[in-house]
This record gives sequence, structure tokens and C-alpha cells, in this order.
Amino acid sequence: MRQVMLDTETTGLSPQNGDRIVELGCVELLNRKLTGNNKHYYLNPERESDEGALRVHGLTTEFLSDKPKFAEIADDFLSYIAGAEVIIHNAPFDVGFLESELARANKNRFTSVVTKVVDSLAMAKHQYPGKRNSLDALCDRLGVDNSGRKLHGALLDAELLADVYIGLTRGQDALLMDANAEDKSATTQTIDLRQYDLPVLMASSDEIAAHDAVLVQLDKASGGKTVWRQAWQTGEPAL
Repeated sequence: MRQVMLDTETTGLSPQNGDRIVELGCVELLNRKLTGNNKHYYLNPERESDEGALRVHGLTTEFLSDKPKFAEIADDFLSYIAGAEVIIHNAPFDVGFLESELARANKNRFTSVVTKVVDSLAMAKHQYPGKRNSLDALCDRLGVDNSGRKLHGALLDAELLADVYIGLTRGQDALLMDANAEDKSATTQTIDLRQYDLPVLMASSDEIAAHDAVLVQLDKASGGKTVWRQAWQTGEPAL
């Protein structure tokens, strides 16, 4: 599966008010592995950046004045992301800007070219309800080194997002079956365990207490919506 982590930096917060993209960064994953086939553009937005936006990305009008306009890189960008599943942190923001830029350049819609857009911020909010889920906060929580992030940069943020996304979805690949794997059922041996006297190992009191503490934390994080609480309230079995 081909996935692209994507991030933008902009002149402000609203494409409807004429704000434009000043930087675009993409990082490619193939079967959840970094390939090094990345894309990075600095862009001339043909306008000044808002003071707040400039403090975030640090890309001055002077620096961007000789960079290509979005229309000049649009075809190359669309060719790169075509058919990919695109992961973006706070996707509605970036997608709104991309659709605006592509419309201005008379190109196909972003969402018509990619196979899917995944919002990693929405994923994080679902996984960590009630907690801070900015990219920096997730880096800290998931052990991703973001010490080089002094200012926001589209390519650096896309690289960090790749590590964060792998952390958010860790273990999911173990649930996927390889459709091309050979059927080894013919060589599988069945062992009758009735011939063995299998020991029964009981949990210690410390292990039971630790297990109960984990259940309490899970129940608290879910707002009391865990299966065992619902079963206890209804008097029905949990399974």
C-alpha cells in the first residue's frame, strides 16, 4: 500500500480570504516503510504572509519571491500523489488550501486524484480522548524525536507525521493477512493435547491487582463505556 504523509505551510488561515500555500512537503511510505521518494516545494504565494503565520513558518516574502508559483508545480504534484492514501494532521485545513490552489490553476480536485484522505488528528482524538493531540504532543507521547523542530516546516512535519502515524497504528499490520501467502494448511500438524497433563498457572494477588488497575484506567478513559461496565449495569455476560 502506498501512503503519502502531507503537510503545508500557508500565508494565513483562510483560502477563502485569499491566503495561499507557501510550502508543501510529502513523505512516501510503501507498505509502512519510508522509501525516500519525497516531494518538497517552496512556493511564491504572490502575497504577504500574515504576521502570525510568518512567526510559525519563518518564510519571508523575500525568500519566496523567486520560488515557483503553485500552478507551475501542480502537474508534478498531482502525478506524485495520484492513487495514494494521503495522511494529513488536521486534514480539512490542508485539503481546503490544496483544493483552492488547484481550482485556481484549473486542475483536477485533490480528492479526485487520491484514493483516500486520512486525518491523523481525528485518529489521535479518538485514541487519546481529552488529551492534547498536536503533532508536538503526539511526538512526546509516542517517543518521536522532534528536537529539530524550531519552526514549522512542511517537509519536517511530514517526516514527523510518518513516525507519529506508525506509532498511532502500531500493531494493525499484524491483523492483516497476506493474500499472496501460500496455503500451508496441508503441512500443518494437529497435536492431541489430551495426552499431556497441562499445568494451570493461577495469577498472583499482585498480578490480579495490576490487572484490575489497568481495567480501571481503561474504563476511565472510555468515560465508563467499556464492555464490562455495560455488562455489569445490564446483568448480561460481557462476552
